[in-house]
Amino acid sequence: MTSFDDREKGFERKFALDEEQDFKATARRNRMLAEWAAGLMGLETPDEYIRAVIKSDFEQPGDDDVLRKVFGDLKGSGVAATEGEVRMKMDELLAVAREQIKAGN
Repeated sequence: MTSFDDREKGFERKFALDEEQDFKATARRNRMLAEWAAGLMGLETPDEYIRAVIKSDFEQPGDDDVLRKVFGDLKGSGVAATEGEVRMKMDELLAVAREQIKAGN
């Protein structure tokens, strides 16, 4: 095997690891976002809502489905939050989730 082949394999492993970490960070972010929203809505038992938010992420690629779900639910329950505020919370929680995964938590 040449050094070029070794280098290519190394890039492939790094790409796979990065993709796995991104998936885990997004899943963790969605869970934390659902917990945050459930708290704002005053849900006594947020477990079912958390599962619904996590499930909404599989509807289509990207974050828009999760944003629509959480923002719509907040709006429907009378919580005064803008779509921009929910998006900012998503970004904030994604950064937290990435740090937690890097730290091995």
